[in-house]
Amino acid sequence: MQRIFGYCRISRPTQNIERQERNIIKSYPTARIYKEAYTGTKTSGRKELEKLLKQVQSGDMIVFDSVSRMSRNAAEGVELYLQLYEQGVELVFLKEPHINTSTYKQALSRDVPMIGEDVDLILQGVNAYLKRLAVRQIELAFGQAQKEVDDLHQRTAEGIETARRNGKQIGQRKGATLNVKKAAAAKKIIRTSCKTFGGTLTDEQCAAAAGICRKTYYKYKAELRREFEAEGLQMTLDEVSGQAPQGTKDTNAL
Repeated sequence: MQRIFGYCRISRPTQNIERQERNIIKSYPTARIYKEAYTGTKTSGRKELEKLLKQVQSGDMIVFDSVSRMSRNAAEGVELYLQLYEQGVELVFLKEPHINTSTYKQALSRDVPMIGEDVDLILQGVNAYLKRLAVRQIELAFGQAQKEVDDLHQRTAEGIETARRNGKQIGQRKGATLNVKKAAAAKKIIRTSCKTFGGTLTDEQCAAAAGICRKTYYKYKAELRREFEAEGLQMTLDEVSGQAPQGTKDTNAL
C-alpha cells in the first residue's frame, strides 16, 4: 500500500505553515505531515526533511504545496528530484502539477517507435529531445524558485546601498536595543515557545522558528531575561540550566 507523506517548510516567522499543511491534507487527507521552520535555500541541515528522506521507500509519495518548499536552490532541487524519481518515489507539487513525477514519467515514455529505416536516426534524436525537454521543465521550476530568493537579496542590497548614499543609519547603533517589528516578532516567539520561559522548544528550534541566527537569538533571550528581572520575576535554576549550546556564551548567566 502506498504511503503518503507531506512536507511543509517556512523560512520566516511571518509565514504560516498551517496553510501549507491545510492544502496538502485537503488533497491527500491521509498524508503524514513533516514540517519545520528553516532559514536558507539549501536542503542540507533540514532535520525533518532528512528524517523523511530516510523514511521514504519506493512506491511512496511525497506531497509539497509548491516546488519552493522542496528547495529554492535550483541545482540541489533538480538533483534531489531525480534522485527520488530513480528511487521510485512519487513527487507531487500542488501548485506546479506539470512537474509531478507522474508527468515526468509520462514524458519519458513518449518514445516515437522506430521503423527500421535510416529515418530511425532522426527519430532517436526526437526521443532524446523529448526527454531533455522534460528535464528542462523541472530545471525551470526550481530555477524560478531560486530566482525569487536571488531577486529578494538583490533588492535588499540595493536598498541598503541607497540608504547609505542618503546618509541613513545602516543596521543597529552600538549599544542600542533593536526595536523593530522583526525583533518584536522574534521575541514573542522566544517568550512563548522557548523552554526557558515555559515553552516546548529548545534554543536551536526556537531560533529557527524565529528566523534569526544564534547570536541574535541569545541577544534577544538575554534582553527578555533582563526585562523579566526588572519586573521582579525570577526563573528557577532548572529552567535556565543547560540552554546554551556548547561554545556559546550562556546568556542566562547575565
